[in-house]
Amino acid sequence: MVLIRSVVFDVCFYALMLVLGVLCAPLALWSSDGASWSIRQFCRISLWLLRVICGLKTEVRGSVPSGDVIVCSKHQSFLDILMLANCLPKVRFIMKRELRWAPILGFYAMRIGSTPVARGKRSRAMKDMVRHVEDGAETASQLVIYPQGTRVAPGARLPFKVGAGVLYERLGKTCVPVATNVGVFWGRHSSYRRPGTAVVEFLEPIEPGLKVSEFMTRITDVIEENSDRLMREAGFDPGQRAA
Repeated sequence: MVLIRSVVFDVCFYALMLVLGVLCAPLALWSSDGASWSIRQFCRISLWLLRVICGLKTEVRGSVPSGDVIVCSKHQSFLDILMLANCLPKVRFIMKRELRWAPILGFYAMRIGSTPVARGKRSRAMKDMVRHVEDGAETASQLVIYPQGTRVAPGARLPFKVGAGVLYERLGKTCVPVATNVGVFWGRHSSYRRPGTAVVEFLEPIEPGLKVSEFMTRITDVIEENSDRLMREAGFDPGQRAA
């Protein structure tokens, strides 16, 4: 039954993406605010469908930032993207460059000012990322970066990449860490959308001024510890972190 409900949701989800993506395209072309509004409508309807069809509720905890900040988030599946895009008022993302060409997704991501980054070319990619972000810095926004660089399965321990620390230092902005347990319910390579309550939690902000190494240690500890807590709350044991 869970699989059937998941398949029904996926059909509705991608149909909604196509229909709204086409209908809202003129609004998105008109302005970035129009693109942001369109994305929020898609996210809200998708999260409602997820609750009604699959019994998967979503919950946002903590103080949602509305100012000009960096948001460093744990990334476990497409669900945390939907939740962040729904609750942040002026969101934009650091995303892999290939997504620019993804149908509908790429168009809307670029219209809201997201930054594409090439994987595998660390020095060049970091310079391009910082330059693109700084070019758009005149517009206050919540810049979401996934410091592990990819979706991470619950319990997996991938290193945090220094790009988040470089942005934090160069931009001189407050960073808001985000923990989540969404991968317990919507896995990165899974067809199942399991019932329960998926949580995204905004944690205590980190003010500017730390050295990159100190920032990276702090962001790793706070995101991993709180994501582990949320996963245990959801009934999944992520295991112990290495000392």
